Amino acid sequence: MPITDWDDAYANAAHIPGAEAFLKDWPMRSAALRAETPPERLRYGTGGRQIIDLYRPKGASQGLTVIVHGGYWMRFSPDEFGFLAAGPLAHGQSVAMVSYTLAPEARIAAITAEVAQAVALAAGAVAGPIRLTGHSAGGHLVTRMGCARVLPAAVATRIVHIMSVSGVHDLRPLLRTAMNATLRLDQDEAVAESPALLRPLDGLRLTCAVGGDERPEFIRQNDLLANIWWGLGAETHAVRLAGKHHFDVIDALAAPDGALTRALLDQSFS
Repeated sequence: MPITDWDDAYANAAHIPGAEAFLKDWPMRSAALRAETPPERLRYGTGGRQIIDLYRPKGASQGLTVIVHGGYWMRFSPDEFGFLAAGPLAHGQSVAMVSYTLAPEARIAAITAEVAQAVALAAGAVAGPIRLTGHSAGGHLVTRMGCARVLPAAVATRIVHIMSVSGVHDLRPLLRTAMNATLRLDQDEAVAESPALLRPLDGLRLTCAVGGDERPEFIRQNDLLANIWWGLGAETHAVRLAGKHHFDVIDALAAPDGALTRALLDQSFS
């Protein structure tokens, strides 16, 4: 059946039993990680939200993992999603949790530019290979970093893997949602900011992961980018985590032995 209700197609919490419990739990988990491993605070701009929480591992750093939070470009911060750093951090990764200006104060194109600035700053602070991952809107933003001519060449060539988790990769359907009153997308921006309509970096390795119990539109968006970028020369993998929905799928990144942590670090995916 074709989509007739785009708001419902992109609604997550309404279709997740006990959704509010996740929204209460994430800040507590993030606060616990910050208390155990206080991050450095880096600033990549003068805006109030243009900051990075940089977590350093206890031993020598094995590289940089950048994590970008979700929230439909309108909500949340590293205060809610900082707990996701725990998985990569346990494997010796320095982890940069990126904050950015939210809509409606910033449009999506401006948010993309902010994240690019943040990635470049974090890359200057940490040597070695770079991995990018993000959830939902964060999945969109990290795949935008994988598009040609977004990051400085010296940073882009260090990227060894991008993993989008439950990402939105074609923004055009959002033009028909009520949330677009806040996002302020128009047709031109929706096209220009859709990774699925853009060319990936040469030699890019991409994993698109989604929960098997997510909304059908998120599963479609997940498979879409992997399919299109494969045809443009990227090494892509589309993965569904059985029994996981939009809110609990990210536990597989927060856990040191989680399936998404292993996938991001090029270990076995199971």
